[in-house]
Amino acid sequence: MPERESAMRRLSNLFAIALLIPLAACQTMSPEERRAADERACAGYGFRPGTDAMAKCLLDLELDRRADMRSWRDRQASTMWGPMYVERRIIIRDDD
Repeated sequence: MPERESAMRRLSNLFAIALLIPLAACQTMSPEERRAADERACAGYGFRPGTDAMAKCLLDLELDRRADMRSWRDRQASTMWGPMYVERRIIIRDDD
């Protein structure tokens, strides 16, 4: 019996670790950090700060990010919710 409890404990620990690893990889950025990262990316593409081309690059990055988020939400909604069927039973009594 102790062997089985030990195996179950190891399995539950492994499961907990498997759940925590993706959460540790999650990273959120403040709007200021995201803007700075976008500016670095656009500067890396060769755009100069303060130019219309830089502004367009920043806008394109933001629009791409929003399109990716919309696409992700649509995929999640279609797989998570799918078609929903509601059953309502009607009971008919004959009071004769």
